[in-house]
Parts: sequence; C-alpha cells; structure tokens
Amino acid sequence: MKRSIIAIFCMGVLFSSCKNEEKNEAISETELTAEVDQEMETSNATLEIEPISHATALLKWGDAVIYTDPVGGADVFEGKAAPSFVLITDIHGDHMDAKTLEALNLGDTKIIVPKAVKDQLPKEMEANLIVMNNGDTKEIMGFSIKAIPMYNLPEAKDAMHTKGRGNGYVVEKEGQRLYISGDTEDIPEMRDLENIDVALICMNLPYTMTVEDAADGVLAFAPKKVYPYHYRGKDGLADVSKFKDLVNKGSKEIEVVQLNWYPEMK
Repeated sequence: MKRSIIAIFCMGVLFSSCKNEEKNEAISETELTAEVDQEMETSNATLEIEPISHATALLKWGDAVIYTDPVGGADVFEGKAAPSFVLITDIHGDHMDAKTLEALNLGDTKIIVPKAVKDQLPKEMEANLIVMNNGDTKEIMGFSIKAIPMYNLPEAKDAMHTKGRGNGYVVEKEGQRLYISGDTEDIPEMRDLENIDVALICMNLPYTMTVEDAADGVLAFAPKKVYPYHYRGKDGLADVSKFKDLVNKGSKEIEVVQLNWYPEMK
C-alpha cells in the first residue's frame, strides 16, 4: 500500500514538472516572438513625407531628416528640423536655389548634387557638396543613395532635361527603398526599378510627362506607395485624381497618396 502511494506521488511530481516545463517553454517562445516582432518594427524606421511646395519636401526617416530640392527661402523651413543631408536633382530654379541654401545656414551638412548643379553653386559651398553622376552609389549616414537618370523623351540636345545632367535618386535604408523621380518622363530606367516601397513621381506639361505616362510608368515598376508631386505646369495643376484612378485601375495593390504640394494656391 505504501509503495502504491509513493509511486502515485512520484508520478504526480513528474507530471507537474513536465507541465511546468511546457509552460516555461511556451512563455519563452512567446517572449522570443515578441522580441523578434519588436526588432522588425524598429529595423524599418517610419518614413514621413512633408510637402513644402512643388518639388521641395522634408523627409523624416527614423532619426534622419532629408531636404529634397530646397527652394523658396529660409522662411518656408522656419520651425522645421535641420536636415541631416540634402538632395538636389537639377539646375532649374524649382530645384536648385543657392540663396535658399545659404540662408539655411547648413554648416557642414552634406549636399548631394549632379555635377551640373555643382558647377552653378558658389565656390564657398564646395566643401559641402558630394557630386554624383547617373549610376553612382554613395553611402551617407547609414543610407545608400543611387543616382538614377532623369530626362525628356524623345531624347534631344535641346530638351529641357537632357540625359546625364540631372539625377533622380533611390534612397535605401535597412531594406526600405524610396525613389525620387526628379524631372523625368516615362524612361526605361524608371520602369526597370525594383522593390520600391515609396515613390515621388512628377507629372507636368510641357516639362516632364503626362498623367497617363506617369501612371503607365508607375504600373511598370509597381511601388507599394506612390506620391504624385511636381505637378504644376503651364496650364495649372495636373489632374492627380485621374492619375490615382489610372494607377488603381491597373493595380489595386499600389497605394496612391495625394498631399497638398501647393499650399500657396489656396
């Protein structure tokens, strides 16, 4: 009888021990999963796009702040965070403005430019400049930046945007990829892009491309999210609602985000 009681007691202890081990393993697995999820959340820093006007924007990417084509004077950036670095796409006044750059008091902040832009900026700024040609890739502050061609079609020497003069950019960090088109048309280099998470796409006549061509180009490289920008032309603003309809008719997977790039026109 005593032996039976002892045996039952031992089995109970063993069973309880096994249950506790299973419970501990379950807790450990849950905690591990939570830690992995947290790492995934923090490894892809949030990218926020704040339009300033037309081609000018402020990008908040994790702890970094990027200015794209800053023009319009220092007043339009009043109260904004200082840039970690600056991207300039082309020589035209809606993309490059030396007076704005000087007024921003950038200190030793790096400004990434095509050579044509460097040639037109004051000599005093040379220490700030990082020159990139089409196809170049540079690393800066944890970001990988690739210069992408931007130009008019058909190609011509007297085009407003000739191939090789200006840069679009693909900016990447921790696997997240942003494409900034600059002044371009529906060129093969844009259509061939891959794994773009966010795209800023221009559309204004007669300077860049039509809404229809912009939509066709976007459908070709299929970014996850696209922002129409730089859409003021000679005849006013391009129909960005039509652009959204055309893109979503071709693919409901692409999110089209419409922001107010022309607050001055209210």
